[in-house]
Amino acid sequence: MNILLIGSGGREHALAWSLAKSPVLNELFVAPGNAGIEQFAKCIALDPTDHRSVIEFCRLHDINFVVIGPEAPLVDGLSDSLTHAGLRVFGPSSAAAQLEGSKGFTKDMCSRANVPTAAYGRFDNAEAAKSYIREQGAPIVVKADGLAAGKGVIMAMNEQEALDAVDSCFDGAFGDAGAEVVVEEFLEGEEASFFVLSDGKNALPLATAQDHKRAFDGDEGPNTGGMGAYSPAPVMTEEMMDRVMREIIHPTIADMKAQGCPFKGVLYAGLMITKDGPKLIEYNVRFGDPECQVLMMRLKTDLLPILLGCAEGTLDLVDAEWHTDPAITVVMATKGYPGSYEKLSEIKGLTEAAADPDVEIFHAGTVSADDKLLSNGGRVLNITARAATVSQAREKAYAAVEKINWPGGFYRKDIGWRAVEREQQD
Repeated sequence: MNILLIGSGGREHALAWSLAKSPVLNELFVAPGNAGIEQFAKCIALDPTDHRSVIEFCRLHDINFVVIGPEAPLVDGLSDSLTHAGLRVFGPSSAAAQLEGSKGFTKDMCSRANVPTAAYGRFDNAEAAKSYIREQGAPIVVKADGLAAGKGVIMAMNEQEALDAVDSCFDGAFGDAGAEVVVEEFLEGEEASFFVLSDGKNALPLATAQDHKRAFDGDEGPNTGGMGAYSPAPVMTEEMMDRVMREIIHPTIADMKAQGCPFKGVLYAGLMITKDGPKLIEYNVRFGDPECQVLMMRLKTDLLPILLGCAEGTLDLVDAEWHTDPAITVVMATKGYPGSYEKLSEIKGLTEAAADPDVEIFHAGTVSADDKLLSNGGRVLNITARAATVSQAREKAYAAVEKINWPGGFYRKDIGWRAVEREQQD
């Protein structure tokens, strides 16, 4: 098969790395890709917002299957255009992608389907939102309704922070994503990510992970797209996963089908495990980043037939097997991220860092120029390792990080701390 993968980040590098191992793969194209991906796939300059050009490329290169990595092209309807053109595609329709494209849409779905989630209010003007905040008190969570690259969520620990967050949203801090806001109850517990594939009617649970959203050690600093992750998440026991499937995933898939927009793709459920059980924080409609990196390190099964099962409605005929060994990934980001940062600083030492066979380095924001590897984004590298325990995987990952010579970067030094604490207690 010839496959086209859309995207350029660490998630897409991990997906490309996994797809490239499939025995049924003929040629892998990635648009636009990055400096890491181009080592084993053909990176092409193709604009995913130009649907006609993507379709023409697929026809010209006899593409059998398109895998869409990021959320923006899904919300923009690329999957619909490709499907209409007769192409097989992994990724939900634009209507189904509203589960990520609009936080208000998802909260309303939760109400219809009786999915446990935080109490909320949905607002299209600042004064109404502020009035709700004053009624509810703090801590409270303010979310820009639309896509905001993982940065549109403000956990306000006092009332003034919440009011300021509302002003930021309506003043354009998150662009069109802040035209509406969702204000919701602050949930206490332990966060976890749960990944499930769906072909519109069948569901295949994949694996769990735990992300680290804050920029700095000790979960301090601003929210980011994710500074590291590990899999599996110990808080997600077999019993808890069964409960999440029963109370959250199956009702969601049934409701989306009933609404006329069956969900086909990967559902990434962001959960809070509270004293009352699991509650849905949010849905993403693509593999997480950096969670995808640890999932692909643990996946034993050929990824390609599983993704095809989603597109062809045959998910009930496939299964996924996993390495029992945990995996961890440490994100190296450009200094200044998630705020403003400089690009094109040189990175050295990756060959030495990846010498351990249990370590893979997935590129998130890199370019190559004049035989040099340069940073080209906020989150730039994902140093990922697998080992018998989380503690050992973390040691391998950080040993690799220390071999990378990149003065322009920074990273958290405490990724996986919850899982390590659990291991030490056991």
